[in-house]
Amino acid sequence: MKTKKLALYTGVAAIVIGAGATTLAIQADESAQPSVALAESGETGQAITIYKSPNCGCCQSWAEHLAANGFETRIVETDSLNDIKQEYDVPRDMASCHTALIGDLVIEGHVPANDILAYLEDPQFDTVGLSVPGMSHGTPGMDTGRKDDYQVIAFKANGKQGVFREHKDY
Repeated sequence: MKTKKLALYTGVAAIVIGAGATTLAIQADESAQPSVALAESGETGQAITIYKSPNCGCCQSWAEHLAANGFETRIVETDSLNDIKQEYDVPRDMASCHTALIGDLVIEGHVPANDILAYLEDPQFDTVGLSVPGMSHGTPGMDTGRKDDYQVIAFKANGKQGVFREHKDY
């Protein structure tokens, strides 16, 4: 009798563990879908506000790149970009031609949509924003026919900076 109960309990435990493992596997697979797939399908719907000069064509091209990758873009044209950068604590060495916001996250310059999505999937503690400093050729919006190597830098409230993504030979 004890052997039958033990076998029954063991069987039930195996079913419960199996069901739990299957549920976890399904959830892990759903959350592991690549950013590119989300961006290409337009399912992100992530709202981003872009502050740019009214006369900057590359900023407009970057905004179009984001929209094509599923972001809901809102463009605010301003002649006071330096004030925006100061308000959101963009370090001088991280500055570029436009500043954007996704909630509290600052996006400075021509950061690729896939890099933004990757960051949003796995945010880093105390990060103020992501930046592609300057205006590197080959970044989204800076399609000049030349492709420079560039880095996407994560900058933190304490002043520390680190490479988030690197783009070489792309």
